[in-house]
Amino acid sequence: MNETIEQRLAQLGVELPTPVKAVASYVPVVRTGSTLVTSGQLPLKDGQLMARGLLGSEVDVAQGQLAAKWCAVNVLAQAKAALGELERIRRLVKITVFVATGPGFFEQHVVANGASDLFVTALGAKGQHARSAVGVAALPMNAAVEVEATFEVA
Repeated sequence: MNETIEQRLAQLGVELPTPVKAVASYVPVVRTGSTLVTSGQLPLKDGQLMARGLLGSEVDVAQGQLAAKWCAVNVLAQAKAALGELERIRRLVKITVFVATGPGFFEQHVVANGASDLFVTALGAKGQHARSAVGVAALPMNAAVEVEATFEVA
């Protein structure tokens, strides 16, 4: 892959949005040494929350995967804002995917693939990562999915 990360995103039809500002007492990104950690990012597309509610009752798996993808897009937007350019990413170390779930829903890992697949496609080999997929009772603003990430950066 000789294309840049942003060129690969463009091939997917993805343009990075302006990163969302913090809405409470936290910062969207923290860098310490060669580690960059993002706060959890919601599935915002065109400034709107694109998936609300619980997986398994109000949101289906395909919608959840798409929501996870847009969370990942927003993670990359935060990383670019912090780094100036995405090519400074050496490796995606780990993501945590929080999935708002109703009783009896056990496919958090399948929903999380929406984020994982986007990262691997956009970042190539340096996008292969460790992951946790966690079911939770509720997320901010009734979002269906939230994703946070840890990167090694230059």
